[in-house]
Amino acid sequence: MITLSLCMIVRNEEDVLGRCLDSVKDAADEIIIVDTGSEDRTKETARNYTEKIYDFPWRDDFSAARNFALGKGTMEYLMWLDADDVISEKNRKKLLGLKESLESDVDMVLMPYAAAFEPSGEPDFSYYRERIVKNYRGFRFCGRVHEVIPPSGKLCYADILVEHRKQKAGDSRRNLRIYETMEETGEGFDSRALYYYGRELYFHRKYEKGRKVLEQFLDRPDGWVENKIDATRQLAGCLYGIGDDSGALKALLRALEYDVPRGETCCSLGRHFQDREQYEQAVYWYGQALGAKKDQTSGAFIQEECYGFLPAVSLCVCYDRLGNRKMAEKYNELAGRYRPDSEYYLKNKEYFTAQRQSESVRHRAGNTEK
Repeated sequence: MITLSLCMIVRNEEDVLGRCLDSVKDAADEIIIVDTGSEDRTKETARNYTEKIYDFPWRDDFSAARNFALGKGTMEYLMWLDADDVISEKNRKKLLGLKESLESDVDMVLMPYAAAFEPSGEPDFSYYRERIVKNYRGFRFCGRVHEVIPPSGKLCYADILVEHRKQKAGDSRRNLRIYETMEETGEGFDSRALYYYGRELYFHRKYEKGRKVLEQFLDRPDGWVENKIDATRQLAGCLYGIGDDSGALKALLRALEYDVPRGETCCSLGRHFQDREQYEQAVYWYGQALGAKKDQTSGAFIQEECYGFLPAVSLCVCYDRLGNRKMAEKYNELAGRYRPDSEYYLKNKEYFTAQRQSESVRHRAGNTEK
């Protein structure tokens, strides 16, 4: 059996830290807590689980803090979590099983990370992340923001879900401020940082600046293909934001340069045509989304609804606009199989029922008149 150090950085996490540690404490042989400046009872909570608590002055660099935490781990393998992460009982048992079965020559374990959830509680937005690394092999995080340990060595993909369950909103502008400071001080951006900077600009509606940064990223030859595919959608969002709808469509189609289109791209293309009442084109792209390529272990951001519910319910709307109620009902029922409690599915169902009742009344009235 391998031994495992859990290495965490925290700040003002008294509300969630205990929940996180309770979910994983039985799997950790050692718990390292690095506090980056808490002003609440985070440290007091941590002391209920470990004596290995350290201070690290925050300097707008997540990698620096995480690497300090990794450096304190003494077990064979190092695992990281955020304070608002949770491992369910089912997945905790899987983690304990992994400790029993992991081959000693494995260098890195990647595990799915769910960051958003459907109303049912099932993951809606997830991606695989490097979660456990072998100690004393030089594995370290890089990147001030959206930090990552570049995968290398012998990899193991483990179906052990980590759930990111936030309870309160953080500083939404923190990451953008860090990137803007990097730019102001002349700090260089590698391709990955440029991609995430462009995403932050788009999310904060700085569309013109976001357009320039994302185009710069897409023009670089060394960007990761999954990031480039996603960046075309962020670029399209920026172009919509500045009123360049034609440019936005071209940006979405640019994703086809890199690989067959993902469900997220297909849904974005479908929405482009749907919004312009070009329903036949929209139907084509939503149909493509239902059968689109989805590789859970690729590391790409995967929005689950783009491979099921969203294209199905959108096909329902488009076929209804085209006057094909049979197909519209067919796809609404498909949407209901994905999300039976969806208000959209249920309202559509009521709408189609009302249509049939109205037609039945008109039919009976017509027969009476005859």
